[in-house]
Amino acid sequence: MSAFASRIVRWQRLHGRHNLPWQDGADGARDPYRVWLSEIMLQQTQVATVIPYFERFVARFPDLAALAFAAEDEVLALWSGLGYYSRARNLHAAARAVVERHGGKLPGDAAALAQLPGIGRSTAAAIAALGFGRRGAILDGNVRRVLARHAGVAGWPGERSVETALWALAEARLPDTDIEAYTQGMMDLGATLCTRSRPRCADCPVRDDCVAHREHRTAELPTPRPKKTLPEKQVQMLLLLDRDEVLLEKRPPRGIWGGLWSLPEVAAEADAASHCRTHFGFAVRSQQPLAPLSHSFTHFRLHIRPVRLQVASRRDATPGRLWLPLADARGAALPAPVRTLLDRLEECAA
Repeated sequence: MSAFASRIVRWQRLHGRHNLPWQDGADGARDPYRVWLSEIMLQQTQVATVIPYFERFVARFPDLAALAFAAEDEVLALWSGLGYYSRARNLHAAARAVVERHGGKLPGDAAALAQLPGIGRSTAAAIAALGFGRRGAILDGNVRRVLARHAGVAGWPGERSVETALWALAEARLPDTDIEAYTQGMMDLGATLCTRSRPRCADCPVRDDCVAHREHRTAELPTPRPKKTLPEKQVQMLLLLDRDEVLLEKRPPRGIWGGLWSLPEVAAEADAASHCRTHFGFAVRSQQPLAPLSHSFTHFRLHIRPVRLQVASRRDATPGRLWLPLADARGAALPAPVRTLLDRLEECAA
């Protein structure tokens, strides 16, 4: 084992994270299903945020079969608020693919795992290492930061040449044994010591030969993503109410909030009451603008102007639309800002 890997393994066993809820199954052994679920949830999301979602998810779907045979709406409802909803749709699709292609048993080979929806090269290697003890390199955000600093690799890791260099480092430093401790150690080191700001270099097991530490470059490595201004978008969301029921619409399966239930939307400059009469056939008794809300996505920022509309008469919901009591609507698979708007309505009603 290289000196680098041996120090990571030793540090992880003494100081790494050992009590995460996905690290052991009911019998005390590592459960590949729980490892896979955690790795998907942890994509672009911090551990502290993931833990309560993970615990609710496995309470409802304790194994892969339970997930595979569940309705997508139920999967999305449990994911609601965690964001990046394509992860949930891919997770569900992958569970069904495992049932169809692998007899319901998650494959242990990284190449086979990478063929499943939502599992890329690094995630596949992490599942294979932590779930099955298979040797393979990972390169998530935390590991990129550790390697870029330790080896002094400049440049934004999203650039192909920089990413290629980091993958080469990740492969070269793999130990032949103790792959689980090494893989977990690299994740733990990046998450707890080699953090983006204020890294705790004094406690780092590999600081003695770290280029960034030696040259006082931890603030500049890895090179940040080039800044760009996010586009701004405006939309009205309609809170259509009939007594204590609200109208929800199913979003298309692809795109922003794909497959979730949301509120009807109209252009920011449109007349909401006229839109309801024209498109829904609803007579509107009253309308009231509510406090605006903003929500940031990776590629743009959305400014929501909610409008509360009391319906004088309504038609039965058509496919893709649903009238639900306000209390029940909040339990549906909703985007976070829509849930916030419904919460506000309940607070006003109380």
